[in-house]
Amino acid sequence: MIKLPNAILCEGTYDKIKLSNLFDVPIITAGGFSIRNHPEILELLKIHAATAPVIILTDPDAAGFAIRSFVASALPKDSVIHVYVPDIWGKEKRKEHVSKEGKLGVEGVSDDLILKAFQKAGILDDALQPTEQKKEIHLFLNPARLYEDGLLGAPSAAEKRRKLSALLNLPARLNQKAFCAAVCRILDEDTYQTLLDQLSDK
Repeated sequence: MIKLPNAILCEGTYDKIKLSNLFDVPIITAGGFSIRNHPEILELLKIHAATAPVIILTDPDAAGFAIRSFVASALPKDSVIHVYVPDIWGKEKRKEHVSKEGKLGVEGVSDDLILKAFQKAGILDDALQPTEQKKEIHLFLNPARLYEDGLLGAPSAAEKRRKLSALLNLPARLNQKAFCAAVCRILDEDTYQTLLDQLSDK
């Protein structure tokens, strides 16, 4: 069990069960969109955020991103760490049918991929030990830079951005701001440029 100073917000009970097998931390469920009608959940998250950033880990579909956006906007600035599981197509074992978008939710993703997602977010190091979480991140990427690099505005921009997201195990649904923030947390500028050059050569 990995101990962290953070609380984790996930979507539902099965996600919580999954994460409880990996992390010894407070795990709070949003209850899906019902979180909008439960201000006490946001108040609890604000209490946790006062001592350490709250980790938000939702499914990589439209509903998950809507919940993520709602919660992040309700918490103080710089008090959230976004952790993303990649887009994986399939069906959870307990369900009869695939989800609306056909993607696995947090409960269906392997433990290994969840831990790797925490590493990419800078929460765990290569040995799965908690890191000194960086407050300052070099934000070398922004929408203007995306445009310059052919990741925005060009006919092939969406496909190029999707390929880079896949290389980094990020969901394709990230908006421009979230994409830039995630890439800056995972990569330094030189590594980003190297990957970009590799994509351009293909």
